[in-house]
Amino acid sequence: MAARKGPRLPRVRLRTAERSAVKFLAGGGRRRWRRGGGRHGATAARPWQGPCVLWRRAPCGRAEGHSPPPRALGAPGAAPSSGLAPRAERGRMTELQSALLLRRQLAELNKNPVEGFSAGLIDDNDLYRWEVLIIGPPDTLYEGGVFKAHLTFPKDYPLRPPKMKFITEIWHPNVDKNGDVCISILHEPGEDKYGYEKPEERWLPIHTVETIMISVISMLADPNGDSPANVDAAKEWREDRNGEFKRKVARCVRKSQETAFE
Repeated sequence: MAARKGPRLPRVRLRTAERSAVKFLAGGGRRRWRRGGGRHGATAARPWQGPCVLWRRAPCGRAEGHSPPPRALGAPGAAPSSGLAPRAERGRMTELQSALLLRRQLAELNKNPVEGFSAGLIDDNDLYRWEVLIIGPPDTLYEGGVFKAHLTFPKDYPLRPPKMKFITEIWHPNVDKNGDVCISILHEPGEDKYGYEKPEERWLPIHTVETIMISVISMLADPNGDSPANVDAAKEWREDRNGEFKRKVARCVRKSQETAFE
């Protein structure tokens, strides 16, 4: 006896975008990008949007397609978005992380001070601008000096280095006449386009305020005359270290003592 056939379901014409989305589901949900494909532009669902077919009812009352995703962005069940563009949201998270890291470093330096320098915030409401006092290292021409400097951190610290500027006048081959410090550890990470510095000698995200200051104190004790920021100071340091160079440094030391706590 032949099997009895049921009633034929009405056929429904699907629009181009709906057909492509049904193929998307039938193919196991493989997310592909294809341009063109009809009036509706791209014919595959964007990875972060999930299925995009609208509900539509056939004349018999049977629902076709599937429901839109439960959330606007991300995979099903993902946490709701903050509403920011992806790049802006990443920047905001990076800034929050850098602020937390700087707060921790400041607390650690206050709890366990390091010999040779002290550090604090210029403004209690701004974690990205620090003031440091550097004591001139013993047995050097800078001994007895109290040199004030500012550290300005970028919002994406520690991915990029801070800028350091001496506020107190100082005569040194690696500090330019405006007070800006020029040492390898504070140079942008990556390859040196001039081939002078190795990548590991430049900025690395593992560096902290403490390692920066230790490097600066070492710079005071042992200037690098081969790559000077102050050419005149470098020339005097090489040719007349115990003459004109020593006199200028001594004058800076006396002035730093007079203005240290202003």
